[in-house]
Parts: sequence; C-alpha cells; structure tokens
Amino acid sequence: MNKKEFDIKKLTSMRLFLPILCLLAMLVVAAFTIPGFFKISITNGVLYGYPVDVINRASELVILAVGMTLVTAASGGQDISVGAVMAVSAAVCCQILSGGEVSVTSLAAPIALAMLAGVIVAGICGVFNGLLVAYLDIQPMVATLILFTAGRGIAQLVTKGQITYIRVDSYMVAGGYIGKCPIPTPIFIAAAVVVIAYIILKKTAFGLYVESVGINGNASRLVGLNSRRIKLLTYIICGALAGVAGIAASSRIYSADANNIGLNLEMDAILAVALGGNILSGGKFSLMGSV
Repeated sequence: MNKKEFDIKKLTSMRLFLPILCLLAMLVVAAFTIPGFFKISITNGVLYGYPVDVINRASELVILAVGMTLVTAASGGQDISVGAVMAVSAAVCCQILSGGEVSVTSLAAPIALAMLAGVIVAGICGVFNGLLVAYLDIQPMVATLILFTAGRGIAQLVTKGQITYIRVDSYMVAGGYIGKCPIPTPIFIAAAVVVIAYIILKKTAFGLYVESVGINGNASRLVGLNSRRIKLLTYIICGALAGVAGIAASSRIYSADANNIGLNLEMDAILAVALGGNILSGGKFSLMGSV
C-alpha cells in the first residue's frame, strides 16, 4: 500500500467523513435546485439569505446538541426531555416578566432576573433527570421520559394554560438582533455556548472524566472518580442549556407557547449527536462533530 492509498483510507475511516460528504452533497444539490441558495444580502440593516436562515434556525439545536453530547458520552443514553424543558424555562421566564398577565407591553421584572430564573428551573429539571439516572440507575431514556411527558403540562400550569406574550422590544433581542448588528442574536448565543463548552472540555479534565465514566463507570470509580456525580453534572448542564435554548426560542416569538416551543427538537439533538460521529452507547465523543 503506497502513501496515497494510505492517506485515502485514513481519510475515509474518519468518523465525520460520511456526514461531511453528505452535507457537501446536499449543498451542491441545493445550489442547483434552489435559485440563489448561497446569496447573502443586507436588507434593512440585517443579513438575509438561505445560509443565514439555516444557521439562525439551527441555533437552539446547536445549544441542545452540546448538552446532549455530554449526556450521551457520560451515561450511554439520551435525554429526551430537553424539548419539554425548553418550554418550562420559557414559561417561567415569561411568567416572571409578565407578572402573571397574559399579554404585556411593559416588564414586571428585570429581564436578566427572569432569564436566570428560567435557566435555574431548567437546571433543576436536569437535577431530577440526573438523580434518576446516576443514583437510581434508571435507563436514561426511561428516566427522562417522565419530563418528556409531564414537562409541557408543567409549563401549562406555570402559564395557567395561556400563551404568555411579552411585547417588549428589549425581550425580543435574544431572539432577534442586537441594535444595528446585522447578525441574528441566537447565532451569537449558540457560538458562545460552543466556545465555552469547548474551552472547558479541552482546558480542564472534565472532558476526560466524562469519557472515562462513559467507557467504564466501575473502572472510573476504582481510580477515584465519582462517576455518579459526573453523570449528574452532565444532566444538569444539559438541562441548563435546554433552558438557554428555550429562552432564545421564546424571545424569537416574544411569547411562551408551551405546546410548540422545543417540539420534537430532542430527536433532532439526538440525531445531531449520532451524525457527529459520537457513540450513542457512551464513551469518546466529538463536540464539534455534533455542532
């Protein structure tokens, strides 16, 4: 086998080779079948174009995929409640901002406080899932099925069965645009989440701990790692990130719609993890592959 054959074999054996090849093929097909697919323009001070729309609409999914990657790597299972947790976070945030009203044009509380509350509640949902998986040894998909089923009902209880509207420009920034910046804000939020997660996983031992627990939890305990605590932490992170995604989605439509926010996004996040070359049974993972 000569060097050229060896390089080709090495390239084709990479985890992301086939997904990237399929993505490129889709882009080529889109370029020929959709007129002006790659055209990007600035209209009324904001970017317009198919690529911008795709990246913008995928921002919440990117945030979810980061958390789903960690959960999958550590526990060898998936969190199917993240879509419902998005709805819960949005409901809590909007209910605080509206002061319990159905529709408001002025805020009843600071935006930062309401958003923080939404993320904290989503993190608590992650704690619930993590305790069931890490300490009660319930299979992840079964454990998270509880909030998958009940989460939207909880969000409905928070909003009293109504769609809560926050018709305030400052709240729409997280799902719209910052001042005169032409790039949609959700793209910045997703990019910040990815960068922070990447730095933490690469510059600390946390990424190695997650992989170790996912590969062999018993062996990890023997070398001094608290595998249960690490699994719990990944579920908390996954829940909190679902909360961030929920708030971005809520800001995009300036309301808390418990029935539709995050609907079926959990399946897309799992698919992203799978297409990213990650092993769904746990262990080694590729964060950038999922992204």
